[in-house]
Amino acid sequence: MLWWAPFLLFQLQPTLDISEKNPHTTAADIEQGKRLYMGRCAGCHGPTGDGGKGANLAVPSLPRAGEDRALYRIIRYGIPDTEMPASLMDTLELWQTAAFVRTLGKVTATPITGNTKNGEQVFRTKGNCLNCHALGNEGGRIGPPLNGIGARRSAAHLKAKIANPSSDVPADFRLVQLTNRAGKSFRGIRLNEDTYSIQIRDFSANSHSFWKDDITNITSENKTNMPAYKDSLTDAELNDLAAFLAAEKRAQ
Repeated sequence: MLWWAPFLLFQLQPTLDISEKNPHTTAADIEQGKRLYMGRCAGCHGPTGDGGKGANLAVPSLPRAGEDRALYRIIRYGIPDTEMPASLMDTLELWQTAAFVRTLGKVTATPITGNTKNGEQVFRTKGNCLNCHALGNEGGRIGPPLNGIGARRSAAHLKAKIANPSSDVPADFRLVQLTNRAGKSFRGIRLNEDTYSIQIRDFSANSHSFWKDDITNITSENKTNMPAYKDSLTDAELNDLAAFLAAEKRAQ
């Protein structure tokens, strides 16, 4: 498939004849949807949908998919410029998967045990999170912005990620080391990459763009510059910080 095909499909999808309501929501449909989800979706969204590499689906209302038709489209066509891919499932399987996804929002979420006020203190002081991450109008640009993070990730996932951030690093935030033909080396976070070029951000928050034919060596590291806070924060502080971030639901 041509690289631009999924984006074209995404743009064309509003013209397709897709039911407004899910026509396949029987108990048998949901059970089959669970099997499909576990095989194709749980690796990113978690077995119970509470987030991971993918968004948190265990919420009463999905921000991008309040209607059945919108959920079908997202599963079918993915979301451009994110790690949500298009699917090759047939129409029945797509609806069955969507039916199961809807049940995830009815599952009782794991209670948040941390103190959000204490968590904000950890965030701003001991954690020094604003040095790399933006929140509201504050913070840096080295790490991903945190506006609305609580609407996309569960507290349990956030705690695990804070404790050991290198356990699962999104492709867009992996470290890259490269050397150009002039012999100059650069190291930073990969922002974007295509067939001909790559863009990175160094640790001074400066962006650099390179043509690949001017690069003599490039390596991608499956790790992040974010420290493992399990080594510097107590379990109570991790709970508090996760609770603070889970409560952050403002628009991105």
